[in-house]
Amino acid sequence: MTTSSHQHPRSALDAESVRQAYRRWARIYDTVFGGISAFGRRRAVEAVNNLPGKNVLEVGVGTGLALPAYRADKRITGIDLSEDMLERARERVVREELSNVDALEVMDAESTRFPDNSFDTAVAMFVASVVPNPARLLAELKRVVKPGGHILFVNHFLAPGGARLMVERAMARASRSLGWHPDFAMESLLPPRDLERCTIQPVPPAGLFTLVTLSNDKPA
Repeated sequence: MTTSSHQHPRSALDAESVRQAYRRWARIYDTVFGGISAFGRRRAVEAVNNLPGKNVLEVGVGTGLALPAYRADKRITGIDLSEDMLERARERVVREELSNVDALEVMDAESTRFPDNSFDTAVAMFVASVVPNPARLLAELKRVVKPGGHILFVNHFLAPGGARLMVERAMARASRSLGWHPDFAMESLLPPRDLERCTIQPVPPAGLFTLVTLSNDKPA
Protein backbone atom coordinates (compact mmCIF):
# COMPACT_ATOMS: atom_id res chain seq x y z
CA MET A 1 0.00 0.00 0.00
CA THR A 2 1.52 3.30 -1.04
CA THR A 3 1.89 6.07 1.51
CA SER A 4 2.87 8.92 -0.76
CA SER A 5 1.76 12.34 0.39
CA HIS A 6 -0.36 13.04 -2.69
CA GLN A 7 -2.91 10.52 -1.44
CA HIS A 8 -3.73 12.51 1.67
CA PRO A 9 -6.70 14.92 1.81
CA ARG A 10 -5.87 18.24 0.26
CA SER A 11 -8.12 20.56 2.27
CA ALA A 12 -8.93 20.30 5.96
CA LEU A 13 -12.50 20.53 7.16
CA ASP A 14 -12.91 22.74 10.20
CA ALA A 15 -15.59 22.03 12.79
CA GLU A 16 -17.87 24.86 11.66
CA SER A 17 -17.80 23.61 8.06
CA VAL A 18 -18.88 20.20 9.32
CA ARG A 19 -21.69 21.69 11.42
CA GLN A 20 -22.98 23.72 8.50
CA ALA A 21 -22.84 20.77 6.13
CA TYR A 22 -24.75 18.47 8.46
CA ARG A 23 -27.26 21.15 9.32
CA ARG A 24 -28.15 21.02 5.62
CA TRP A 25 -28.10 17.23 5.50
CA ALA A 26 -29.94 16.48 8.78
CA ARG A 27 -33.50 16.43 7.42
CA ILE A 28 -32.69 14.26 4.41
CA TYR A 29 -29.70 12.29 5.70
CA ASP A 30 -31.57 9.02 6.28
CA THR A 31 -33.14 9.14 2.83
CA VAL A 32 -30.02 10.13 0.90
CA PHE A 33 -27.33 8.18 2.77
CA GLY A 34 -29.25 5.59 4.77
CA GLY A 35 -29.38 3.03 1.99
CA ILE A 36 -25.86 3.22 0.63
CA SER A 37 -24.33 3.24 4.11
CA ALA A 38 -26.52 0.42 5.47
CA PHE A 39 -24.05 -2.36 4.71
CA GLY A 40 -21.23 -0.53 6.49
CA ARG A 41 -23.35 0.20 9.55
CA ARG A 42 -24.58 -3.39 9.69
CA ARG A 43 -21.08 -4.85 9.48
CA ALA A 44 -19.75 -2.45 12.12
CA VAL A 45 -22.55 -3.14 14.60
CA GLU A 46 -22.28 -6.89 14.03
CA ALA A 47 -18.57 -6.64 14.84
CA VAL A 48 -19.25 -4.58 17.97
CA ASN A 49 -21.95 -7.01 19.11
CA ASN A 50 -19.48 -9.90 18.85
CA LEU A 51 -16.74 -8.17 20.84
CA PRO A 52 -16.38 -8.53 24.62
CA GLY A 53 -17.39 -5.72 26.96
CA LYS A 54 -20.62 -3.77 27.17
CA ASN A 55 -19.72 -0.06 27.17
CA VAL A 56 -19.69 1.26 23.61
CA LEU A 57 -18.93 4.74 22.29
CA GLU A 58 -20.40 5.51 18.88
CA VAL A 59 -18.59 8.48 17.38
CA GLY A 60 -20.56 10.45 14.82
CA VAL A 61 -23.82 8.82 15.83
CA GLY A 62 -25.70 11.22 13.53
CA THR A 63 -29.42 10.53 13.32
CA GLY A 64 -28.97 7.25 15.18
CA LEU A 65 -29.42 4.93 12.22
CA ALA A 66 -27.24 2.24 13.83
CA LEU A 67 -28.70 2.43 17.34
CA PRO A 68 -31.52 -0.15 16.94
CA ALA A 69 -29.05 -2.81 15.75
CA TYR A 70 -26.94 -3.03 18.91
CA ARG A 71 -27.54 -5.95 21.23
CA ALA A 72 -29.67 -5.07 24.24
CA ASP A 73 -26.81 -5.82 26.64
CA LYS A 74 -24.54 -3.22 25.03
CA ARG A 75 -24.66 0.20 26.72
CA ILE A 76 -24.36 2.87 24.03
CA THR A 77 -23.09 6.43 24.33
CA GLY A 78 -23.32 8.44 21.13
CA ILE A 79 -21.59 11.71 20.29
CA ASP A 80 -21.84 14.01 17.31
CA LEU A 81 -20.76 17.52 16.40
CA SER A 82 -24.20 18.33 14.96
CA GLU A 83 -27.08 19.12 17.31
CA ASP A 84 -29.43 18.94 14.32
CA MET A 85 -28.47 15.31 13.72
CA LEU A 86 -28.66 14.45 17.41
CA GLU A 87 -32.20 15.80 17.67
CA ARG A 88 -33.27 13.11 15.22
CA ALA A 89 -31.25 10.47 17.05
CA ARG A 90 -33.05 11.33 20.30
CA GLU A 91 -36.40 11.06 18.53
CA ARG A 92 -35.39 7.61 17.26
CA VAL A 93 -34.43 6.46 20.77
CA VAL A 94 -37.84 7.47 22.10
CA ARG A 95 -39.76 6.14 19.10
CA GLU A 96 -38.05 2.74 19.15
CA GLU A 97 -37.77 2.51 22.96
CA LEU A 98 -34.00 1.96 22.92
CA SER A 99 -33.38 1.58 26.63
CA ASN A 100 -29.71 0.65 26.16
CA VAL A 101 -28.77 4.11 24.86
CA ASP A 102 -27.30 5.89 27.87
CA ALA A 103 -26.48 9.29 26.35
CA LEU A 104 -26.44 11.29 23.12
CA GLU A 105 -24.24 14.35 23.43
CA VAL A 106 -22.79 17.14 21.32
CA MET A 107 -19.06 16.62 21.52
CA ASP A 108 -15.90 17.04 19.45
CA ALA A 109 -14.58 13.57 18.66
CA GLU A 110 -11.02 14.89 18.66
CA SER A 111 -11.35 16.21 22.21
CA THR A 112 -14.05 14.47 24.23
CA ARG A 113 -14.94 15.02 27.88
CA PHE A 114 -14.71 11.36 28.84
CA PRO A 115 -12.17 10.09 31.39
CA ASP A 116 -9.41 7.73 30.27
CA ASN A 117 -10.42 4.09 29.75
CA SER A 118 -14.17 4.81 29.77
CA PHE A 119 -15.25 2.33 27.08
CA ASP A 120 -14.69 -1.25 26.02
CA THR A 121 -15.26 -0.39 22.36
CA ALA A 122 -15.36 2.74 20.23
CA VAL A 123 -16.84 2.69 16.75
CA ALA A 124 -16.67 5.57 14.27
CA MET A 125 -18.93 5.17 11.25
CA PHE A 126 -18.23 7.48 8.30
CA VAL A 127 -16.42 9.94 10.58
CA ALA A 128 -12.71 9.63 9.82
CA SER A 129 -13.02 11.58 6.55
CA VAL A 130 -15.06 14.31 8.26
CA VAL A 131 -12.91 15.37 11.23
CA PRO A 132 -10.26 18.06 10.68
CA ASN A 133 -7.44 15.96 12.21
CA PRO A 134 -7.84 12.18 11.81
CA ALA A 135 -4.67 11.46 13.80
CA ARG A 136 -6.13 13.34 16.78
CA LEU A 137 -9.34 11.35 16.44
CA LEU A 138 -7.41 8.09 16.64
CA ALA A 139 -5.37 9.31 19.62
CA GLU A 140 -8.53 10.37 21.46
CA LEU A 141 -10.23 7.02 20.87
CA LYS A 142 -7.13 5.21 22.12
CA ARG A 143 -7.32 7.36 25.25
CA VAL A 144 -10.97 6.67 26.08
CA VAL A 145 -10.94 2.94 25.21
CA LYS A 146 -9.63 0.52 27.81
CA PRO A 147 -6.39 -1.39 27.19
CA GLY A 148 -7.31 -4.52 25.28
CA GLY A 149 -10.49 -2.92 24.00
CA HIS A 150 -11.25 -2.28 20.35
CA ILE A 151 -11.54 0.68 17.99
CA LEU A 152 -13.51 0.25 14.77
CA PHE A 153 -13.86 2.48 11.74
CA VAL A 154 -16.22 2.16 8.81
CA ASN A 155 -15.32 4.64 6.14
CA HIS A 156 -14.82 5.36 2.50
CA PHE A 157 -11.12 5.39 1.70
CA LEU A 158 -9.35 6.61 -1.41
CA ALA A 159 -9.25 4.08 -4.24
CA PRO A 160 -5.75 2.85 -5.19
CA GLY A 161 -6.35 3.63 -8.87
CA GLY A 162 -8.70 3.43 -11.81
CA ALA A 163 -11.81 5.38 -12.68
CA ARG A 164 -13.03 5.62 -9.07
CA LEU A 165 -9.81 7.38 -8.08
CA MET A 166 -10.36 9.98 -10.82
CA VAL A 167 -13.93 10.59 -9.65
CA GLU A 168 -12.81 10.95 -6.02
CA ARG A 169 -10.14 13.45 -7.02
CA ALA A 170 -12.72 15.50 -8.90
CA MET A 171 -15.21 15.39 -6.02
CA ALA A 172 -12.55 16.50 -3.53
CA ARG A 173 -12.99 20.12 -4.63
CA ALA A 174 -16.47 19.99 -3.08
CA SER A 175 -15.28 18.69 0.30
CA ARG A 176 -16.64 21.62 2.30
CA SER A 177 -20.09 21.43 0.74
CA LEU A 178 -20.24 17.66 1.09
CA GLY A 179 -18.99 17.70 4.68
CA TRP A 180 -16.50 14.86 4.03
CA HIS A 181 -13.37 14.07 2.01
CA PRO A 182 -13.97 11.85 -1.06
CA ASP A 183 -10.16 11.59 -1.42
CA PHE A 184 -9.41 10.36 2.10
CA ALA A 185 -6.48 7.92 2.34
CA MET A 186 -6.27 5.27 5.05
CA GLU A 187 -2.74 6.44 5.82
CA SER A 188 -4.20 9.76 6.92
CA LEU A 189 -5.87 7.94 9.80
CA LEU A 190 -3.59 5.05 10.72
CA PRO A 191 0.17 5.21 11.27
CA PRO A 192 2.30 2.39 9.84
CA ARG A 193 2.32 0.28 13.03
CA ASP A 194 -1.47 0.34 13.28
CA LEU A 195 -1.84 -0.38 9.57
CA GLU A 196 0.27 -3.49 10.02
CA ARG A 197 -1.76 -4.91 12.91
CA CYS A 198 -5.34 -3.87 12.13
CA THR A 199 -7.94 -6.03 10.39
CA ILE A 200 -9.24 -4.56 7.13
CA GLN A 201 -12.45 -5.86 5.53
CA PRO A 202 -14.09 -4.49 2.35
CA VAL A 203 -17.80 -3.76 2.72
CA PRO A 204 -20.48 -3.79 -0.01
CA PRO A 205 -21.56 -2.26 -2.26
CA ALA A 206 -18.55 -2.97 -4.47
CA GLY A 207 -16.08 -2.41 -1.65
CA LEU A 208 -16.99 1.26 -1.53
CA PHE A 209 -16.56 1.21 2.26
CA THR A 210 -14.05 -0.53 4.51
CA LEU A 211 -14.32 -1.86 8.06
CA VAL A 212 -11.12 -1.43 10.08
CA THR A 213 -10.76 -3.10 13.49
CA LEU A 214 -7.87 -2.15 15.77
CA SER A 215 -7.04 -3.62 19.17
CA ASN A 216 -6.17 -0.88 21.65
CA ASP A 217 -2.78 -2.14 22.75
CA LYS A 218 -1.63 0.74 24.93
CA PRO A 219 1.95 0.95 26.11
CA ALA A 220 2.52 -0.52 29.57
